[in-house]
Amino acid sequence: MQTRLIGQMSVSAIGLGAMPMSVAGHMPDEAQSIRTIHAALDAGITLIDTADAYTPTEAQVGHNERIVAKALASWGGDAGAVLVATKGGHTRPGGRWEVDGRPDYLKRACERSLKALGVEAIGLYQHHRPDPAVPYEESIGALRDLLDEGKIRMAGVSNADPAQIRLAAEVLGGRLASVQNQYSPRFRSSEPEVDVCAEMGVAFLPWEPLGGMGDVGALGERHAAFGEVARERGVSPQRVCLAWELARSPVMIPIPGSSRPETILDSLAAAELDLTAEELARLG
Repeated sequence: MQTRLIGQMSVSAIGLGAMPMSVAGHMPDEAQSIRTIHAALDAGITLIDTADAYTPTEAQVGHNERIVAKALASWGGDAGAVLVATKGGHTRPGGRWEVDGRPDYLKRACERSLKALGVEAIGLYQHHRPDPAVPYEESIGALRDLLDEGKIRMAGVSNADPAQIRLAAEVLGGRLASVQNQYSPRFRSSEPEVDVCAEMGVAFLPWEPLGGMGDVGALGERHAAFGEVARERGVSPQRVCLAWELARSPVMIPIPGSSRPETILDSLAAAELDLTAEELARLG
């Protein structure tokens, strides 16, 4: 099993993005979600990514976190060896995606996540998205306080540009553990952030690494080179995509979403797929 570092913690090179289990229009039933998480854990995944805003309605904030907590509580393995990463700073009024980066809100959101996950300290807590109405250093200052208070063990940021990544590291006193930005064959504009993370030794967790819910099934058609390499290798385009991302940088830890055991097991197999230099050049 290949592993990579987030902070000082070694985790599986592929994580599980739990978002599809709680977003209206894509939700499996809870039992299937828990089976999927159990299959991922049984196969060796030790990183699960969630957020308080992964919820079908505003009234159910923390829905995904509670599913993750139930799955870990009912799993027969060592749940203490699993890193659960969650996020705060997005809100869902009327089902919309809005932001609230006020320090007092982020601290309240963290308290709510602690209860939803049923833990005394969150393994990795990430600021979900910058709020234009709040100075970034003030939002990150809330994470610094949560670290100092022992309510979170590691801190990260999401949807941040290179300047914000460097500022976050400064505010956190060098304790920035992760950056979670969008990155996939369809969305490559986070290349500078990947390079900054590699320079700083910070984990990069690409969200929607397969292109998003509407792109996953058609990945090999929309991005022809991935389909070609997949056919030549006798594997799925999705597996090729994740292997390509792993080859991009040693700090890259993809977190593909999944709502079925079969798909997360296929994703995990990407960690064992070594692409050649020629194949990587074709994929771009």
